[in-house]
Amino acid sequence: MLANEWKKNAISVMDKIEATQMENIKKVAEVMADTIEAGRWVHTFGCGHANLPIEEMYPRIGGFVGFHPLCELPLTFFTHITGEMGIHQFLWLERAEGYGQTIMKSWNFDEKDVIWIFSHTGINAVNIDVALEAKKRGMKVIVFGSVAETGNKVPRHSCGKNLFQIADYVVDTCCPIVDASCQLKKHQDKVGPLSTMASVTTVWMTICTVAEILEERGVKL
Repeated sequence: MLANEWKKNAISVMDKIEATQMENIKKVAEVMADTIEAGRWVHTFGCGHANLPIEEMYPRIGGFVGFHPLCELPLTFFTHITGEMGIHQFLWLERAEGYGQTIMKSWNFDEKDVIWIFSHTGINAVNIDVALEAKKRGMKVIVFGSVAETGNKVPRHSCGKNLFQIADYVVDTCCPIVDASCQLKKHQDKVGPLSTMASVTTVWMTICTVAEILEERGVKL
């Protein structure tokens, strides 16, 4: 059954994260803990399915204050496919240079804040805009996504850099190229994507580490 294959593939990704990314996770957790201990915010941003790990982390049971979601409805709600707020508008917006700059104007930031951006490929303009604007404000930029996926793709931004090249810290979600992982016998395209699972896995590995660090410092969650 492909159910077993998907599970095997998912476990393989999680094992690879554990084998290769723990040092990076510890580094970003320290940065986030410093920010939260200082009474500031870890701002989180993503679009499309990369918004799901943001919705997962806060507010919910098992989370804690310190993470501020920057959720833009036009970048997160596209399930109509056609008509108002459909997939065509969404794809245009996430690739529109300048939109991320406008989003960032809506919030007050501090140089002690950090921004945590999720993107599977790291090439879309809105994410790159947000990262560049955060840097202008003195914030550290943390990016979670697939390093393999972005390797052969051209950034959709005039700066010529992808999101991973702009980031101060990167955690690789270790997802395969194209994301989907299970091949059907009579269907050309694979099914069973892994990026959301990998993002949520790295989210909770990171947040649990942040909590552990804050507790060791005597900071009340």
